[in-house]
Amino acid sequence: MMKYKLLGHSGLRVSEICLGTMTFGTEWTLGGDRKDSQEVFDVYASAGGNFLDTANRYTEGTSEKWLADFVEADRDHFVIATKYTLQDRKGDPNFSGNHRKNLFRSVEASMKRLRTDYIDLLWLHMWDFTTSPQEVMRALDDLVRMGKVHYIGISDTPAWIVAQANTLAELMNWTTFCALQVEYSLIQRTPERDLIPMARAFDLALTPWAPLAGGALSGKYLKQGTGKVPEHSLRRNERSTRITLEVMAVAEELEVLPAQVALAWMMNKHVQNIPIVGARRAEQLKETLKAADLRLSEKDISRLDSVSAIEPGFPHDFLVSDAVKDALGGYHDRLLKHR
Repeated sequence: MMKYKLLGHSGLRVSEICLGTMTFGTEWTLGGDRKDSQEVFDVYASAGGNFLDTANRYTEGTSEKWLADFVEADRDHFVIATKYTLQDRKGDPNFSGNHRKNLFRSVEASMKRLRTDYIDLLWLHMWDFTTSPQEVMRALDDLVRMGKVHYIGISDTPAWIVAQANTLAELMNWTTFCALQVEYSLIQRTPERDLIPMARAFDLALTPWAPLAGGALSGKYLKQGTGKVPEHSLRRNERSTRITLEVMAVAEELEVLPAQVALAWMMNKHVQNIPIVGARRAEQLKETLKAADLRLSEKDISRLDSVSAIEPGFPHDFLVSDAVKDALGGYHDRLLKHR
């Protein structure tokens, strides 16, 4: 049975693994039919899972509609997270974006599809660079005060904007974001430069999407030799191959699956990491969820950290250089820090 974690600085209890439901529906090529989706949901719920991630756009609304059916018998048990920002009507300028009009319209439409009068966690799906943080945070706070939304989170947004928005909300006594959703995996570690340190500073839960890099870290593309090339070239290059081979080597030594190792690495990085996983078939999810019980040794984590390491970039590598340490007084290595 899965354990539970507090969602960032909130008191909300969510499963240590979140179920992504972008595969609920056949409208998109990656989805499953209703029977398969129901079985995936049942496996997750039986394992103690209560944290469900969907969006207004997923499978043209089918994901939300099927979730409504699946949770109907015990709606209040489940923590349903959905998103707004992406378009519901192509070509209409106010049917997408971060602004108040689209926010209220999108939330009402999601609640109808979910057949619920409240959303547990509402994500801003991605930053549109046309709406001010003031408008966004005030509008989100209004929804919380109305009781239609309980908690808010933000996804796919630059760190400086998230920091600005949460600082503004704190100043104005508005509701603040309690969770951050970004792409993060052994292959995609660039959020460690700014997004993840920012999340730690604001006590935001981190819910990574694509924690297996679209399946690349399961080793399936290497085993197939030839097959469908993932959308992102980052997942099919020399570096990603090197990382995946190391994941597979650790998995072989531990007699587990590579996907379990990749997820365990992420969950071991910080207690606030709650990966979002999805599956088309119940058997896939059963194997994936076993990652919650896998504890990697410091040696294994070090191996994976090393093979997937990224360059910190400016100003991070500059600020830890010997020249800067010397310019700051030369006592850096003798300073015992508590933060």
